[in-house]
Amino acid sequence: MASRTAPKGTLALIGGGEWGEHHQALDRRLLAISGGTEVVVLPTAASYEHPEQVGQAAVDHFSPLGATVTTLPVVNRRDAENAEYVEAVERATFVYLADGSPMHLRSVLKSSDLYEALLSAYRRGAVVAASGAGATVLCDPMVDPRGGAYTVGLGFVTGLAVFPYHGTAARHLLERSIELKPRDAILVGLDEETALVRAPDATWSVAGRGHATVYGDTGPTTYAEGATGLALP
Repeated sequence: MASRTAPKGTLALIGGGEWGEHHQALDRRLLAISGGTEVVVLPTAASYEHPEQVGQAAVDHFSPLGATVTTLPVVNRRDAENAEYVEAVERATFVYLADGSPMHLRSVLKSSDLYEALLSAYRRGAVVAASGAGATVLCDPMVDPRGGAYTVGLGFVTGLAVFPYHGTAARHLLERSIELKPRDAILVGLDEETALVRAPDATWSVAGRGHATVYGDTGPTTYAEGATGLALP
């Protein structure tokens, strides 16, 4: 982790397709873990793709689960230093990073007050969920979507790289990510509507309708929903 302090929170890295019908069970579980009824949504990665629609999609998904949604319009670097937004993230019990452009998300959050607030919330026990772009960016190394190679991620989790949309993404991109995987990192391909969930005790498990495929030195290993105890950082 980016912090030397062991986090008390729960992390969900999702392969994309957030807030679909198959996510209800996972999000109901994450809400229960958070101990709250509010979800703070960051539509940052979708800044160029109608972020207001992202917020409405979150409302439509979480309302039947008994939760309210607060969407923070963090779309640029200035917003990531906004004291009101920073405070909202720091006190949140459940923060959700939506899908979109990973490169834009990284440029907005890197070394920002908002990112530090996200880390702080996670350390004290908040649930952090990140889909697609968010899942990729929180890891270091980070899969570069422009060619499947690697670049520097935010380091929320280190030694782990996530390849989202596994199974539907261009095959040559996945093959490049497998070929160029750093020796000191683990690559995990995540299908849509599928999550890697890290509990406070550092135990990793799989949730959702698809699979998580771990690319290790001896070849890929595939895990379905309910698998737990995965050997990940």
